[in-house]
Amino acid sequence: MAYGLWPMALYFITGATGFLGGEVVRQLIAGGHRVRALVRSPDAASALAAAGAELHEGDITHPESMRAPMTGADGVFHIAGWYKVGVLDRSPAVDINVNGTRNVLTLMRELGVPKGVYTSTLAVNSDTHGQVVDETYRFTGKYLSVYDETKAQAHHLADQFIAGGLPLVIVQPGVIYGPGDTSSVRLTLRQYLQRKLPVVPKKTAFCWGYIEDVARGHLLAMEQGRPGRNYFLAGPVHTMIEALDIAQSITHIPAPRIRVNLGAMLALVGTVAKIEPYLPAAAQAAFENLRVVGGATYLGSNARAVRELGWRVRPLADGLRATLRAEMLDLGMTPDF
Repeated sequence: MAYGLWPMALYFITGATGFLGGEVVRQLIAGGHRVRALVRSPDAASALAAAGAELHEGDITHPESMRAPMTGADGVFHIAGWYKVGVLDRSPAVDINVNGTRNVLTLMRELGVPKGVYTSTLAVNSDTHGQVVDETYRFTGKYLSVYDETKAQAHHLADQFIAGGLPLVIVQPGVIYGPGDTSSVRLTLRQYLQRKLPVVPKKTAFCWGYIEDVARGHLLAMEQGRPGRNYFLAGPVHTMIEALDIAQSITHIPAPRIRVNLGAMLALVGTVAKIEPYLPAAAQAAFENLRVVGGATYLGSNARAVRELGWRVRPLADGLRATLRAEMLDLGMTPDF
């Protein structure tokens, strides 16, 4: 059976003003499709309108605001999500990641949308402790952050909707980077370029997916993905140390030489696990941040996406070259590469 990106199709997308969602919109429009983008503030989404997207004011936490723009859609891309680590107010994580996902999928089912792609994350598997897992892996245990936990809850909800017959494909990116990023990865790279990054954790590792490639994976999931299937849009595996060493080879700016093993600190976190719920909120947030940055590995194999979707992702060196050039120009620096 053939799926997906019909000629001149109409797609409804959440999270369109985000880093990933914006690139998905651009690729859809470049492919000749119509896009209805759900945005909380049309005034802040002028770039999407200029690209040709239809803007519809609304919010995934208010399901009726999505009814009109989702009606008649050939497909839905649900990309909107909440991502923060080490914050005091955790309620938005539940409202957006869990309840928002329930709202989108409920309405998709009610309106009979032919197919959807939901953006989950490798973080639903939490710390894989250096193991590169595949889509059959199931994590059990305590999640490192409220983001990991609520995205896992949303992923479970998506599985339940699929079991009930919803024609949904799940994609799970790792770290997404590239020009225009607004995440902590960008902050790390900028600090490195400014020689303000003092230390690097030894074991922290990610799957590095360049923004254009991960967005293209979403389109391939709509076009080729089998409903009920999940796909890791996982880029090449590199530790943070390796990533910065690659950056050094490109820019000739020295990478931090102090590489810290935070194992002892993480062990300390383990000793306070029983009392952590009783600590002040600020202390709990600090421990959450330490768990995530202190040596965690969020790793997965992209073999299924490559085999079944025909997905390709560029090497980290190629993606970092474009990313670092953009950041240096933004910082008023002159790239010599």
